[in-house]
Amino acid sequence: MHALLASCLFLSLVSGAIIPKRTRTGNGSQGNGNQGNQGNGNQGNQPSGNQGNQGNRSFNVQLGPRPYYLVDDMDEGPLKEKLQSCSEGPFTVSDFVMAHRGAPLQFPEHTLESYSAARRMGAGVIECDVAFTNDKQLVCRHAQCDLHTTTDILNRTDLADKCTTPFTPATNGTSAKALCCTSDITQAEFKTLCGKMDGSNPNATTVAEYLDGTPYFRTDLYSTCGTVLTHNEYIDLVNGWDLKFTPELKTPEVEMPFQGYTQQQYAQDMIDAYKNAGIDPSRVWAQSFLPDDIFYWIDNEPEFGAQAVYLDSRVDTVQGYANATTTLPDLAARGVQIVAPAFFALTKVDNATGAIVPSEYALAAKAAGLEIVTWSFERSGWLKSGGDYYYQYVKSVINNDGDMYNVLDVLVQQVGITHFFSDWPATLTYYASCFGL
Repeated sequence: MHALLASCLFLSLVSGAIIPKRTRTGNGSQGNGNQGNQGNGNQGNQPSGNQGNQGNRSFNVQLGPRPYYLVDDMDEGPLKEKLQSCSEGPFTVSDFVMAHRGAPLQFPEHTLESYSAARRMGAGVIECDVAFTNDKQLVCRHAQCDLHTTTDILNRTDLADKCTTPFTPATNGTSAKALCCTSDITQAEFKTLCGKMDGSNPNATTVAEYLDGTPYFRTDLYSTCGTVLTHNEYIDLVNGWDLKFTPELKTPEVEMPFQGYTQQQYAQDMIDAYKNAGIDPSRVWAQSFLPDDIFYWIDNEPEFGAQAVYLDSRVDTVQGYANATTTLPDLAARGVQIVAPAFFALTKVDNATGAIVPSEYALAAKAAGLEIVTWSFERSGWLKSGGDYYYQYVKSVINNDGDMYNVLDVLVQQVGITHFFSDWPATLTYYASCFGL
């Protein structure tokens, strides 16, 4: 019965997308205890851009129980009453909802299965973090060097030795380590990998133990052999769903130029993929943490540059936050139109009233005429103790999971964000549908 229920839930999430049949022909077995024998699990799988029902705006959005759990967990008040009044929908696809790596709260990030789940939950924009392989091809991975925690590469006897740093077990108080990069292997080799839930065990003495490190608030239920995707496959998939794109040009973790491959060519290759596919620039939000990438697109691809998103990590330190706040007008003068700090930087607590209010950064961005996008919802686990990184400036007024909707409401109604990345799109889709976003 439990297996049947799990199967039905998965099918309800990904229905409308044809999941290619896997053929496991490789070496070894996946380290995570729930993953079985993997090997070359995805070899030859080519997701079709025509999968699913065309015209996504009319298909059946499914949210599951989590938004209802969060609303029930809220403190009594007008916002809770408003959200409760929307319990029966209708729930629709919204461009306000950006799927952060797909739906990695429960599905292996940047996989076909994760993207399919995000689509089913109403995300109007889906993200591919873009990294390059050894043969200079673009693939979807959150970081250039995360294959050791997001795939089964360490368990692959034919590929593990190609890692920048092969697995070394924990010993004498020293943590286990490994470092495997997309640039260590070719695109063809990348396509043979199985995606898994991101995580590792620093106390591991074996590869199997190292791969078994999924965070407590996530699950391995669907981490059987995620179908990893190239950037072009992602474009075909999302275009076939009539959704929109937000590719992030990941900051290289190898010295550039890499075998003659320059940062500028890397930035251009990402944009060229959309031009070659005939994608209208208005459907693409290109992102980068590097200002020079944003400036490159503004100067050389102005149609894409007009919607380029500067991921502002300067806010992570007190001094950086102050500098970022005062220099936002300079970014606007350079042609940047959209900034995206982590959402903690956009709110604070009013000491006089105890209310969550817009931060100095948020006010400065609006004064400079900048659009604000932010990240990443549903990435914090339990909030009963005030939350983590993403809630650091409002921690004193956060004491239950439902409080995330209070923060979201301030971000929308007072800060004025236009899009929000989430690790579980359903939570945002519920709010977006309720408030007509």
